[in-house]
Amino acid sequence: MNATIDISYNQIMALIQQLPVRSQLQLGKALTSKNIRAELNHFMETFHTDDITEDDILSEVKAVRHARYAQKR
Repeated sequence: MNATIDISYNQIMALIQQLPVRSQLQLGKALTSKNIRAELNHFMETFHTDDITEDDILSEVKAVRHARYAQKR
């Protein structure tokens, strides 16, 4: 059996402020971690392509490193 309640942002904030500081920090870390994962998934979906392979990427990285090394000499 699932139940739902309507609760406002201000009510949630009031509840969070009643938590011990350690619990508030844990909640903040959990929310941040979840947000970062969601942003990463969105980024990966946005730029997903089958046009470039891992070997292509590694070749480009090696070329850039070689060019930068040559400039420093």
